[in-house]
Amino acid sequence: MHKGASGKIHVNIRRVAFSILFLLLLLFIYVSYIQVYQSNVLASHPLNRRNIEAMRKVEQGRIIDRNNINLAKSVLDTTGNFSRQYPLGAITSHIVGYSSTEYGNSGIESQYTSYLTGSGNPERKLGPITHLWDIKKGNDIVLTLDSNLQQVAYQALGNRRGSVVAISPHTGEILVMVSKPGFDPNHIDKEWKSISQSTESPLLNRSVQGLYPPGSIIKVMIAESALSGKSANFKTIFDCEGSLKLGSDYTLTENNLKAHGKVDLEEALAVSCNITFGKLALQLGRNNMAKTFDRYGFSKQVSEALNESYSRMPDFRNLSDGDLAQTGIGQGSLLVTPLRMAMLASCFANNGTMMKPYIVSKIIAPDGTIIEQYSPQDWISPVNSTIANEVRKMMIGVVDNGTGSAARIPGVSVAGKTGTAETPSGSPHAWFIGFAPADNPQIAIAVIVENGGYGGQTAAPIARMIFDKALH
Repeated sequence: MHKGASGKIHVNIRRVAFSILFLLLLLFIYVSYIQVYQSNVLASHPLNRRNIEAMRKVEQGRIIDRNNINLAKSVLDTTGNFSRQYPLGAITSHIVGYSSTEYGNSGIESQYTSYLTGSGNPERKLGPITHLWDIKKGNDIVLTLDSNLQQVAYQALGNRRGSVVAISPHTGEILVMVSKPGFDPNHIDKEWKSISQSTESPLLNRSVQGLYPPGSIIKVMIAESALSGKSANFKTIFDCEGSLKLGSDYTLTENNLKAHGKVDLEEALAVSCNITFGKLALQLGRNNMAKTFDRYGFSKQVSEALNESYSRMPDFRNLSDGDLAQTGIGQGSLLVTPLRMAMLASCFANNGTMMKPYIVSKIIAPDGTIIEQYSPQDWISPVNSTIANEVRKMMIGVVDNGTGSAARIPGVSVAGKTGTAETPSGSPHAWFIGFAPADNPQIAIAVIVENGGYGGQTAAPIARMIFDKALH
């Protein structure tokens, strides 16, 4: 063979060899990426049949509350397979979710399937070598939830549609998350058709996915914006004649056209004066109103894990004066979740800092080892502590001397704000947000009763029951 031809063959062989080595390196990197970084996502994917088999063959870990009370556990049935039981049934259904071999999972049962079955453990990322570990039991998921408070909130809502969310304002831990109507996850397979097709939407977690006009509870934020921007102070006097004509085709009114007369800012919040807060929204203007909502995080999602619906914000640039005034009293196109309103209350309870809400506290292996632990995190600080404390004092006045009197607790100072949000059809939604004790807040709350009428009459008493249980 010619020497030049032989050299070319050797060069080509080296090129092919390097190309194969390069492709093998790429394959190794890709497989490592899947095994290490995407393993949890793939392990918990709803279409992963291994999870369904694991649900039957492996004793999944418990889901427990902050006091070690079982919210979900696995039991061995007569066929030798495991099935899930939910001791509190519908009371925690939207948080804990359901686990069904036929209809899949929801809630914590879905988000943490890989941990509950053990397939998300760190050693499970090692590929075929994982067969050396024979998983017989999954990991426990510990929630921040207080099931005693959860039961009180569930019973307080009665047969009405709505939601209650309660947060520890200094940590962001979710203590209560009730949504009604609910469903019994113990009977999900038998009752799936009636549950999934119900016009009452029992599968909807209203706490994080329900969107509602906030009504007058938004006024605490408008008051803060006015104080911070010096549009008003505690000496500013507003004249309420019961109605305010804006343009040629819109008039802002008080309930029953009741005129409050001359009121200062604190009195206006206590009696929930629409005219005052409509005027404040106009004084702040479109740009400052938009910035206020941005400051409080309404334009971004707080946590993917909570699966919260995005707030619906008005297009402030194109609002008419009437629509801008409506936004100042929580009406118009503005829509929010109950979780977001509990966070708003918690901000004023926590000296102007809003903590990131979370509901999973830690993940514990069968041998007691803590696999994951979650800690409080600051999210945003939309207002300084001085102004936050001034708003707090005004919210105390709402309960002591205004529309929130039904939230009073003897011997305990309570801060709050009621809301009555008009809807296109039916009675208004009843709202209450607040926190207690007002001088050292331990719990912040948002209550909504769909079509419940006046917030002071319907939602405030529910908040009082939960405050009373939490503090006593």
